[in-house]
Amino acid sequence: MSRPIRLSLPSKGRLADESVAFLKECGFSIYKPNPRQYEASIPALPGVSVLFQRPTDIVISVRNGSVDFGITGLDVLTEHGGPNGAILPIHTALGFGACTLNVIVPEAWNDVNVMDDLKRKQAEAGRPLRVATKFPNAAAPFFARHGLSEVVFIEAEGTLEIAPTIGYADLITDLVSSGQTLRDNRLKTLADGQILASQACLIANRAVLQANPAALAVARHLLEFIEAHQRAQNNVSIFANMRGESEAAIAARVFSQKTIGGLNGPTISRIIHQDGDPNWYALHIVVHRDELFAAINELRAIGGSGVVVAPVTYIFEEEPPRYKAMLEALR
Repeated sequence: MSRPIRLSLPSKGRLADESVAFLKECGFSIYKPNPRQYEASIPALPGVSVLFQRPTDIVISVRNGSVDFGITGLDVLTEHGGPNGAILPIHTALGFGACTLNVIVPEAWNDVNVMDDLKRKQAEAGRPLRVATKFPNAAAPFFARHGLSEVVFIEAEGTLEIAPTIGYADLITDLVSSGQTLRDNRLKTLADGQILASQACLIANRAVLQANPAALAVARHLLEFIEAHQRAQNNVSIFANMRGESEAAIAARVFSQKTIGGLNGPTISRIIHQDGDPNWYALHIVVHRDELFAAINELRAIGGSGVVVAPVTYIFEEEPPRYKAMLEALR
């Protein structure tokens, strides 16, 4: 008997909360009756088992095939994804969990503001600089590109900010979101010291997608709804009533304006008016949220009334672009 398709999510912290909330927004609510359990289900995805793991373990589990899909950070994927292509990133911009991996030095290093300054600092020290990091695989190529391949990386877990103060390392590389923790610990980033920009991503095991049609179907379902939801997020749906001689006459007035043309044009249909007036029409358009005020004014200018605005949950296209890209990558 084959096991269910497995999707692994972060078990703790902000990324865990945001992953569950994001999936719910996309139509994939997590059913977890016992909050202490490390297994759950998604009613909208029958046959899919949800597991909760540390972000690093998610990458390792997807890489070795014990888990089929996972949501983790691009930073963790870069560090632990491995060189053999076992992991296929199928959506690298889920839109939450944003942070950057940066080179960080003590504020007291007033003369160190860019990567080149580290070369001088290293020469003054007469020895390779020591860099405390949780991301040696991501950091090493970055330092090498800046002519600092001889630095010594000290792999560390937990709080890195204290390392320069206690002399454990000269500088660190760490994840930065708001930067408040750095300021509190008298540290600073370098102007050109961003190693990578990270956010949450959806990953899959390449071999499983190639061999298991059920996993491929789950990938399509996930990408279909995630992309449709992301496409819809910045849009609103507008309904309005308008008097006119015909659909064509209404359309001409709509197209005379700048922002109310809709995605591919307006939807216009005759209203069955209680007084039998045949010249009432209903207009439906979708506009960008930032253009809502302008759209309302334009509708009023051409005779629109009874304007109703509603949020848009999904906008589906003919084929999810990332699903097509995934199929290409699997060939």
